[in-house]
Amino acid sequence: MSGKSKQKGLTLVYTGDGKGKTTSAIGLAVRAVGRGMKVKIYQFIKSPERTYGEQIALSKLGVEMEQLGIGFTWTKTPEEHREALRIGWPKAKEAVMSGKYDIVVLDELNNALSIQGFPVDDVLPLREVLELIRNKPEHVHLVITGRNAPEQVQVAADLVSVVHAEKHYYDKGIPAVKGVEF
Repeated sequence: MSGKSKQKGLTLVYTGDGKGKTTSAIGLAVRAVGRGMKVKIYQFIKSPERTYGEQIALSKLGVEMEQLGIGFTWTKTPEEHREALRIGWPKAKEAVMSGKYDIVVLDELNNALSIQGFPVDDVLPLREVLELIRNKPEHVHLVITGRNAPEQVQVAADLVSVVHAEKHYYDKGIPAVKGVEF
């Protein structure tokens, strides 16, 4: 881990309603690997039952990526989503706190934190996310993506980039595009 003693780890948040939050985090991961850093990525909504282009490419670079979710909130029951968060959140916390990685990406964590259709705070407590940001090992860069980043997460972060949608092909009825969305 090349940067451990040289620089303080940062917390970066990519949020907003526009496309490009995960893409930004993936780009950052690729840059870090190019600099000899060790990267781990957790995806909180995506399911391990599907394949994703970013996972295929990043595995070739030696980046560990794990899907902790079970898909969109409307595709499964609240109990199934809650169980996925209950199991996944401790894994993500452990990876950050282990100090094994220079960068840990918590992709779509903000989406999970902002679920309104059923309670999640008992299986993914916001206070624990804030504690993780405050107490992570000094060298670890933490990247958190997803819409609706809680205000407290934004305040705790070192960088917040808000991706705003000016125009999107979804509005014209064009569905998700292979190689662009997945």
